[in-house]
Amino acid sequence: MPRRTKTDPNATRDALILEIAQRQFRLETLETRNWDRLDFHDVAVWAIRAALEEAFEAGRAAGPSDTQA
Repeated sequence: MPRRTKTDPNATRDALILEIAQRQFRLETLETRNWDRLDFHDVAVWAIRAALEEAFEAGRAAGPSDTQA
């Protein structure tokens, strides 16, 4: 019988956040590297908006489909 591995929801979330940051901001990592030119970036407001929209839609897709208002 194959072993089941638990999926860490934080790891899944972090991977998705990193993927969005890489795609929208062209970042290599979201880890602190303690070097200003690697840790601080100029980002256009439209890129921030696109990343937030993508994260929002990912959250909506991950949430329950039968929510009551």
